Amino acid sequence: MMSDFLTVGLITQEEFFGWQRRKRFRFAVGHMALGYILGKGSARLVKTNLNIPLALTLSVIPDIDILAEHIDGLGSMIPHRGPIHSVLVALVVFIPIFIIYHKAALPYFIALIQHALIGDYFVGGQLELFWPITPQKFGFPTDIKSIQNVGLELSLFAVSIILLLATKDLNKMFQPHKSNLILAIPTFTVLLPTFREYPLQVPILMIPPHVIYMIIFAASIMIEMWAVLRSVRREDSKGGRKKQG
Repeated sequence: MMSDFLTVGLITQEEFFGWQRRKRFRFAVGHMALGYILGKGSARLVKTNLNIPLALTLSVIPDIDILAEHIDGLGSMIPHRGPIHSVLVALVVFIPIFIIYHKAALPYFIALIQHALIGDYFVGGQLELFWPITPQKFGFPTDIKSIQNVGLELSLFAVSIILLLATKDLNKMFQPHKSNLILAIPTFTVLLPTFREYPLQVPILMIPPHVIYMIIFAASIMIEMWAVLRSVRREDSKGGRKKQG
């Protein structure tokens, strides 16, 4: 029966009952790395520039349903890996964006849906991929802390860093830009919370990628905040000179 299950990738409530009772371990390095890699690749195919902070943020956006677990009554209405992980919901949300931006929206759509369609489907499963058409859950029950998954996430992280350096996208992230500020979303929702419990639930090999991403994101955010502060000071200085004149 397990072989049939693995073949079709279909999960029933009974087969996954034991998994549902386990404590969830969350780390999003693989999601962000794959979101950037696929976003960058598809951006080249459609010949458009990729807004890196936006692609990175969209790669973890489906996990906002985790926040619902901490709000009384909302967790049961918006379960983790439920409707917000649906590729159909993502498509509906992106329809007006495709209408406005046409093919330029494709890299961001791919960065968004890879989270559920690739990352969560093959690791952990239990996804309502086609909600609201069906509440059936899909995916493979690979343990998120397994050596296979940790190795894959580390490999994706390494590729993403190499790509950031090779394309000089890392330099772009260290330039002032308003979109840098949205990196606060993955920083405070999936990166920092990883370290809030002790002992750490994250495999030790995954700690360096988390720290590196946090350093890059924090630097990017602070660079933009400093640029905004300088701009405000210049405006205040100009306003003061005009009054004096």
